[in-house]
Amino acid sequence: MADQSQSRMQRRQQKKQDKQSKSKWNWKRILIIFAIIGGVLFAGVAGTFAVWAAGAPSLDAASLSDPLSSKIYDREGNLIADLGSQKRTKIEYDDIPQVLEDAVIATEDARFRSHFGIDFQRILAAVWANVTEGFGAEGASTITQQVVKNAVLSQDKRLKRKVQEQWLAMKLERKYSKNDILTMYLNKIHYGNSTYGVAKAAEVYFGKKDLSKLTLPEAALLAGIPQLPNVYDPTKNPEKAQERKNVVLDLMVQHGKISEKKAEKAKKVHVNELVVEDYESDIPYGDFLEKVVKEVKNKMGDEVDIYQDGLKIYTTLDPKAQKQVELLLSDSENNPLRGYFNNEKLQSALTVVDTKTGEILALGGQYNGKEGIGADYNYAFQDGFQPGSTMKPIMSYGPLIENKKRSTYYQFNDTDHEYSDGTDISNWDNSYRGWNTMRYHLAYSRNIPALKALQEVGTDKAAEFAKKLGLPVDKYNGVYESDAIGGHIEPNTVQMAGAYATFGNQGIFNKPHAVKKVVMGDKEIDFSEEPSVAMSKYTAYMISDMLKDVVQYGTGTAANVSGLPLAGKTGTTNGNQDAWFSGYTTNYSIAVWTGYPKTSDSLEGKQDDIPKLMFKNIMQHISQGVETKDFVKPDSVVEVGVEKGTRPAKLPSEFTPEDQIINELFVKGHEPEKVSEKYDQIDPVRELKAEYNEQEKAVDLSWNYEGEVEKIKFEVKAGIENSDLQVITNTENQQVKVTDIRPGSKVIFEVTAVHKDDSENRSESKRVELEIPEEEEDPDDMLPNPEEGEGDGQEGGDSQEGGDSQEGGDSQEGGGSQEGGGSQEGGDSQEGGGSQEGGDTQGDSDGNQIENPLDAA
Repeated sequence: MADQSQSRMQRRQQKKQDKQSKSKWNWKRILIIFAIIGGVLFAGVAGTFAVWAAGAPSLDAASLSDPLSSKIYDREGNLIADLGSQKRTKIEYDDIPQVLEDAVIATEDARFRSHFGIDFQRILAAVWANVTEGFGAEGASTITQQVVKNAVLSQDKRLKRKVQEQWLAMKLERKYSKNDILTMYLNKIHYGNSTYGVAKAAEVYFGKKDLSKLTLPEAALLAGIPQLPNVYDPTKNPEKAQERKNVVLDLMVQHGKISEKKAEKAKKVHVNELVVEDYESDIPYGDFLEKVVKEVKNKMGDEVDIYQDGLKIYTTLDPKAQKQVELLLSDSENNPLRGYFNNEKLQSALTVVDTKTGEILALGGQYNGKEGIGADYNYAFQDGFQPGSTMKPIMSYGPLIENKKRSTYYQFNDTDHEYSDGTDISNWDNSYRGWNTMRYHLAYSRNIPALKALQEVGTDKAAEFAKKLGLPVDKYNGVYESDAIGGHIEPNTVQMAGAYATFGNQGIFNKPHAVKKVVMGDKEIDFSEEPSVAMSKYTAYMISDMLKDVVQYGTGTAANVSGLPLAGKTGTTNGNQDAWFSGYTTNYSIAVWTGYPKTSDSLEGKQDDIPKLMFKNIMQHISQGVETKDFVKPDSVVEVGVEKGTRPAKLPSEFTPEDQIINELFVKGHEPEKVSEKYDQIDPVRELKAEYNEQEKAVDLSWNYEGEVEKIKFEVKAGIENSDLQVITNTENQQVKVTDIRPGSKVIFEVTAVHKDDSENRSESKRVELEIPEEEEDPDDMLPNPEEGEGDGQEGGDSQEGGDSQEGGDSQEGGGSQEGGGSQEGGDSQEGGGSQEGGDTQGDSDGNQIENPLDAA
């Protein structure tokens, strides 16, 4: 038993040892496997890095020292600007003053003189800062790396590019001296305001071509700008630039380049005191090229630098149009509109686009602005303004035609009206014009009809319509009713020129653009925009046809160019702070704005004519020698003659006078069908007869009518011979009984057929005369009455007051002709009877019996 127990214990110990041995062996295996994997990965990464490094571009003196310029061409392929050569000035190391070198090294790369192209200490610090403060908190690129990046590498942030950058930086350090590398850096770096190289920046900002004359504040500013060139541009953001300058001064103190005292003195100098305002760039067409730069950046992103990536940029520029635009926005004595700009705060901007393609042919950003890209604010596309009545075709009449298929004849009543919230709206002249056509109201820019049109179609449909035309309609706020006359949506001239071009392009919208394509090495990027259908052809044509009237006889006559089929619309805002004119032909669309962008001043005198006059001048200039076709009426539109004043529209009859017929446009299938009867010749009555009924002392009057009797009523007049006839009734019947006729008179009756809907439309009158016989005397009436007083004519006899006869008259007070009886003084009818005193009609609803119509008889 003891042997068996010992054997069991031995077996247990052996198992335990085996298990421990196996466990140790497993961990060793795992570590070995990880080591192998790590080695493979390291080899792979190293190999990848080696491949990337081997594939890095070569370093050559030209790419490192000379600017790799981008060339810009006009629409015909002619070179118009070489940005690299025009915005750089190359310097040598000896040209760099010590104060500038100290400022740059202290700011960008404090260990520049000691590292070998890569600063590992700075890399670790950057990693820690990015972990603790967030990604992007600090960069680790040395000056050497920035030279490589700016000279031969793209701006993307991929790992491959970073590896190549570090590899080339080390190669650069082995090949060139620190002085050479610093010079390369200062020749290539971007300084904002579209300027590259420190020498050019000193000239642009301070007016200094000699770097040795730079002061400490100026050197500090130049050292600080490259970190964020557009943010720290002192011409655009002076306060940000001031803050950055002071940070550089602190860094110079920190690294022992200047004393605290010098730094404090330099901080007191504001950048506004340093920057000059009279620098003139040698780059032409600055306002237009500003748009080009923006489009390239928007399309290609930050990976491409337009000034140093050697791009070939093919634009839509028409130099002929651009030069004329620049003339009209200059203070030149040759500017025919110079006299209108008598207030230095007054500004203007405009855009010319190709109607068919949306290509921007010319662009002017401000009046009397500085030359050069980014030199000043560009009002043509950097901001928008209240458009006033130029929105009426876009917000009101365009959507109404598109969605409701209304005609150009469609009627609006220009009268007292309100917005849906109860707010009053008035016309620009504080008057009303009553009922009139859409064409009329648009030509004369009436506000109330425009609001009614928007209310009829609805703000949602208006917003949808405006968005398709490229206008900045906010998806949350949409369209307000006030936008019918220029409310809260504020487009710029580029957007308005594009929107109006759509009307002239049969409803096809092309987004306005200044760049056709960009060629970068062997890669070509197409910038053309895909056209879209913004509206029906019938809407585009009908709006264009009405806008022709604006320049021919409406509010825009000052913009009209004789011999050109053109359309356009004026616009002014409340307070007359802004004025617009947007117009177009089948070739060109131009939008012009003039106003006070930063003040509440109002346009005075004829300043609100500036947009119209600019439009006329430019349109006339660029249209010379160019065939301008008229707008083409599509098959979906029909032109129809309409009788004036009919509501709804009616066709003229054969009797409508020519001067009462106007031609208007209708969407096919929605033209009027009913014919107006206003001027129809109504058939006269026939067989007019009058018969006297002696027993009833009445006249039976009858006639026949052979026309459309359901549209006719009959006016009956009566009177005695040699007196004016008076209306005794209007009836739909063809017979009348006239009662209580005085015997012994000659009575004249007249009957006229009158149209029920138009009392002025009447037939020829028919008359009939009738002799009423005298009554025969009753012999009994001649016998004396013994109960009466003596004598026939005594008081108290037959002629007593209240008797049958009254002194001086046949009827007595309270007798047969009393108020409410058959006849009334001065008229043919009685009060409460058929006709009012002196009136035209008598109450004969059935047309059967008229009592005592002839009191004078």
